[in-house]
Amino acid sequence: MEIRTLNDIYAVTCTLDRPAALKVKREGRWVDISVTEFCDSVRSFATGLRLLGVKPGDRVAILSENRPEWAIADFGILCNAAVTVPIYPTLLGWQIEYILNDSGAVAVICSTQEQLQKINDIRGHTPHLHNVIVCDGPGPLTFQQVIESGRSNADNRRFDELRAQPRPNDLATIVYTSGTTGNPKGAMLTHGNIASNVASLHDVMPIGQGLIAMSILPLSHIFERMADYFYFSKGVTIAYAENVNKVGDNLQEIRPHAFAAVPRLFEKMRERIMNQVGEKPAIEQKIFRWALKIATERLPYRVENKPMPPLLKVKSTLADKLVFRKILQRLGGRVMYVFSGGAPLSPELAAFFIGAGVEILEGYGLTETSPVISANTPSHRKVGTVGKVIKDIQVRIAADGEILARGPNIMKGYFNNPEATAQAIDAEGWFHTGDIGELDKEGYLKITDRKKDIIINAYGKNIAPQPLEALLKSSPYIGTPVLIGDRRKFIVTLIIPNFEKLERDAAAMGIRFDSREELVKDDRVKAIYQTEIDRFNRNLDRQEKIRRFALLPRDFTIEADEITPSLKVKRKVIDKKYKDIIDQLYAADFVDEEREVKRA
Repeated sequence: MEIRTLNDIYAVTCTLDRPAALKVKREGRWVDISVTEFCDSVRSFATGLRLLGVKPGDRVAILSENRPEWAIADFGILCNAAVTVPIYPTLLGWQIEYILNDSGAVAVICSTQEQLQKINDIRGHTPHLHNVIVCDGPGPLTFQQVIESGRSNADNRRFDELRAQPRPNDLATIVYTSGTTGNPKGAMLTHGNIASNVASLHDVMPIGQGLIAMSILPLSHIFERMADYFYFSKGVTIAYAENVNKVGDNLQEIRPHAFAAVPRLFEKMRERIMNQVGEKPAIEQKIFRWALKIATERLPYRVENKPMPPLLKVKSTLADKLVFRKILQRLGGRVMYVFSGGAPLSPELAAFFIGAGVEILEGYGLTETSPVISANTPSHRKVGTVGKVIKDIQVRIAADGEILARGPNIMKGYFNNPEATAQAIDAEGWFHTGDIGELDKEGYLKITDRKKDIIINAYGKNIAPQPLEALLKSSPYIGTPVLIGDRRKFIVTLIIPNFEKLERDAAAMGIRFDSREELVKDDRVKAIYQTEIDRFNRNLDRQEKIRRFALLPRDFTIEADEITPSLKVKRKVIDKKYKDIIDQLYAADFVDEEREVKRA
């Protein structure tokens, strides 16, 4: 069956036989959800939503962690010819309120009582919201009640009519992503946008019916959501990881054949491996270092699918037996492919795992591109690149080096934001990614820089620094803050104090200092700024919270090439110039990071 809409994927799902459609851990054991049960639940939930008044074109939000209800609700919404609005469950009430109001959502599906409480707190400020449905525990309406209502009032003919109604150009979802202003932008993705991305990957990703994939990244993120649609369309069973801290255990319990992840997962794994090796006897450390050398030597042969020389093949087999088999066991022991995206994967990290035998395939894309633009595949890959441009998509490099993309995967635009749409998509239909890159002579795309100021942390979370910096500037003690966190696991900030205020208050507190360098090192001064940071952090999302800061003793200047004539901070210059200070901010968190690694 040709896949032209997301509802076609649902139809395909219901025809492909496999042991289970989904797997979920409940009360300590993994439970299968059969294909029949899944498809019937989607049908009943869609009917239940229709009975609640959801009409074609209405927006319905999902505020939930990954779980079977997420997929059931999503397909149920789409099969009503309505529009899904995913919301990260880590968001705070005021952030959720903005998305619900901007999208005009008429209903929201909440996972837990914690998420329900967020909705209850803002309910008076969301006039479009008519129905609140909760998966776990009591609520105005439970997920099971909606299903039972749809089952009791089944109208298969009407369901089939609505399921077949959407055309490829019809809106399927609005995915909100951080922008450079205070409010997120809602990328409007059509059925055809995402379905074309799924279809383009069919021929190049050899994953088939009956295999198991683990869903780890949030389904609110278009990367994981598209991956799950791909799994559904290929007859792959999807197992939902319990949470980020349980991923390591879940991988060994489920033993998946594939999963999508962000580079941070691999960083944590490598750190844990290296820490454990460091505690081993000297002879075992020596064997490990020898195996890493063999991994480096065999990397080109693995990447290019070429046979190894006889001696290297013997050494490779021994390295696998002594070292690398244990690394593969951490992933369950039968992983065929791992899809990496959401943030750049360093060549060193890719080489470590690919050399060890883990088939990591890195791709590139954005929310606005549904999301994949390019991808390394089993038959065509090159370490240090994000692969070749996938079928039906065009890429060209602008005069300033920016990557432009055009094709069936490009969003319709930003919801309620024609100005931002016009800035992102030009008159010829080229989407301006904001990333700087190059295409090599073999057609592989390499990302070399970022034109945008958006921070993409190690977990793939988009964070707009300007609104947070504007918030920090509201403090009387803060002159110029610069947020740091690109490809990093948390946010830190460099702060130029408002020295007029600080010096006055410091004198009143009896703090003696002969220079500003001496002033910013005083523990009492640092305590002032920690109090300010703590105050702001209370109203920030977990991944936006500022974990550490450094006080700088002088202003940024035009002469030092740190700011432009219009007084805008040159972030790349700051990153490079203050690299030692920034590195110390992250190194200072070594103890906390070790705890994080042990939990992983």
